[in-house]
Amino acid sequence: MTSPISQGQDPVQALLRASHHLRADQLGTAVSRLAPRLGARLAVVYLADYEQQSLVPLTGPEVPDRDAQDVDGSLAGAAFRRVESVPAPAGAAPTLWVPLLDGSQRLGVLELGFDDEHLRHDAEEVRAFAALVAELCVTRDAYSDVLTRLRRNRPMTIAAEIQWQLIPPLTFGTERIVIAGTLEPAYEIGGDTFDYAVNGPVADLMMLDAVGHGLPAALLSTVAVGAYRSGRRAELSLSDIAARIDRAIAAQFTASQFATGLLARLDLESGVLSWVNAGHPSPLVVRDGVLLAAHPCRSSLPFGLQTGPAHVCSLDLRPGDRVLLYTDGIVEARSPQGEFFGEERLADFVVRAEAAGDPPPETLRRLMRDVLDHQAGKLQDDASIVLVEWRSGREKQLQL
Repeated sequence: MTSPISQGQDPVQALLRASHHLRADQLGTAVSRLAPRLGARLAVVYLADYEQQSLVPLTGPEVPDRDAQDVDGSLAGAAFRRVESVPAPAGAAPTLWVPLLDGSQRLGVLELGFDDEHLRHDAEEVRAFAALVAELCVTRDAYSDVLTRLRRNRPMTIAAEIQWQLIPPLTFGTERIVIAGTLEPAYEIGGDTFDYAVNGPVADLMMLDAVGHGLPAALLSTVAVGAYRSGRRAELSLSDIAARIDRAIAAQFTASQFATGLLARLDLESGVLSWVNAGHPSPLVVRDGVLLAAHPCRSSLPFGLQTGPAHVCSLDLRPGDRVLLYTDGIVEARSPQGEFFGEERLADFVVRAEAAGDPPPETLRRLMRDVLDHQAGKLQDDASIVLVEWRSGREKQLQL
């Protein structure tokens, strides 16, 4: 690989200069070549697989051979889970594992190996370098399949291909809101999807569950997402957006094809949460470690079947409240003995994760593993969830 890296540049400037003509398959080599500029003898990029169970190394000429790292059982995984740099313990090869973040979304980790066990490096420079590597992973992934293939450990269905292209980043955060979401089964997801947008002082969210499975369900949810974004970007009210989704589905599909869903809007200044429920599970709110009583909100008919304006509900949130939007595949996950996962178990998991200090994306990653374990490792239905945390803006540290 040829790249315009000059000897006089710091590593961030050098990688930025080289990046203008850098292909996705050249990224690992470019990062490895710049390791000495960071005071390291080696550098390896790892990306999380779709199920966020392993961290897979990006290979290339001059990149050291590495095996995939387990997210739950390695130092690399600890850096990914905690979203903080993790050094190797005393006596081990001097190594620093640095999280790779695209804004708030966890992409993977960067391994830096050193000759000096005291890890002499510029911490700010390392963070800046890792941030640039993460941004390059995102931009290169937009027009190459190299990184997408790397993150897969088995074939993906056509329906899942569509759904993964529809969703926004799995994690977003500011001083006023944290949003984290996930879809399962990652390689076979059909009708479940979610969407969100934060526009100034307003956050809009959607959770959708299209009836059926596979490609037909994915096509229906694609139409619903398109109608949702059209209405949201036209700054329509929640009830008008619901009507637009309903009309789009009814015009394109038969009466036996519909979607349940929940549209929500959060005023980031006041904390007022408004929502429209179209035959979907109601949002759960966890406050101070306790699941609030179900809100007495009237549900409308599913999208595609509505006969009138959707009813709008509202609730005043308090700073620190966590709101859960989910599909029935979460709470109706059934154990081999026939026991449902249930709302109480879901809320209890979130409460315990919060008490343990887990950030929202890690909470959902572990939750999905718990749901899978409850069903003996095989989901019987699509299962999706979005966790929203409203913040006062005065927290000392934004934990993502």
